Amino acid sequence: MENNVYDKFERLKAYLKDLGSVAVAFSGGADSAFLLKTAQEVLKDQVIALTAKSASFPERELLDAEEFCKKAGIRQLICESKELELEGFCRNPKNRCYICKKALFEKLKETARLNGMAYVAEGSNLDDTGDYRPGLLAIAELDIKSPLREAGLTKREIRQLSKEMGLPTWNKPSYACLASRFVYGETITKEKLAMVEKAEQKLLDLGFGQMRVRIHGTMARIEVLPEELERLVCREIREDIVKSFCLYGFSYVTMDLMGYRTGSMNETLSEEEKHYGG
Repeated sequence: MENNVYDKFERLKAYLKDLGSVAVAFSGGADSAFLLKTAQEVLKDQVIALTAKSASFPERELLDAEEFCKKAGIRQLICESKELELEGFCRNPKNRCYICKKALFEKLKETARLNGMAYVAEGSNLDDTGDYRPGLLAIAELDIKSPLREAGLTKREIRQLSKEMGLPTWNKPSYACLASRFVYGETITKEKLAMVEKAEQKLLDLGFGQMRVRIHGTMARIEVLPEELERLVCREIREDIVKSFCLYGFSYVTMDLMGYRTGSMNETLSEEEKHYGG
């Protein structure tokens, strides 16, 4: 059956084999980890991992990515993205992701070329075509390969295959860069990125898995899974969160009653703005 997950997996491996050699943009998340490991199985030493180091990328994610490559025996190169220095990025326009991805993948392409890799690949999957993602435009313009989308693999299928492969990332919560926590038009600073990183780490330490801390000025808007809302407002936990968040620099701490959802900052965009990238 054409849409069977294992047929898609075979299609992915065939696609990677045709590339010959590839540098995988590796964030340490479930999708890019699955892509990287599959590429290693197919291409052996003709694959490297390229990981961005930036103010928008939490230290914990970088450490996870480094540990994954070390255990898998995959050569990894760390690339400084310096997105805060990009023209327009800190003003957080609606096409912020495009600005960042364009500059980052230009750097990754050059790094791949210098290291003898024919292509650069990234880990977006079939589900990523549904939300507003201007970064995908930059990926298309630069001819960055998207093997998981080409194979028609969904997030659920990637997690299933990752579990069968024994990858530690199979059930890792979805993640997006810290800049996505800012309302469009609000200035992005290194200090505010650090506030969000500390706040999300606090929630992780308290046992919340899939979550986000959105920042609106000095107000934090917490998104957790609906089934965890009750635990979030438990007195002991609530008071601990408020105390910590205030120490990080937040003046107000709120809970989003709609719960966690991807791209909640895009909900205020019109269809026209989504179409034209803001």
